[in-house]
Amino acid sequence: MYVCVCNQITDHEIRRAAEDGCSSMRQLCNELGVASQCGRCGTMARDILNEHRQSLDLDLLNTLARPA
Repeated sequence: MYVCVCNQITDHEIRRAAEDGCSSMRQLCNELGVASQCGRCGTMARDILNEHRQSLDLDLLNTLARPA
């Protein structure tokens, strides 16, 4: 799905950038151009970025919770 219509950025591209290390809106803007035009996509892009961070946190917790 297109998140940033101005720059034709999809949710998949945002997730890929997050997987490659983008961890802030500033980094997403610099890397992909998200929210650099009209800004209407900022909230959705931030939500996708936060989802990715939460999934990383859950993965880490699950790894740490496993018995040795």
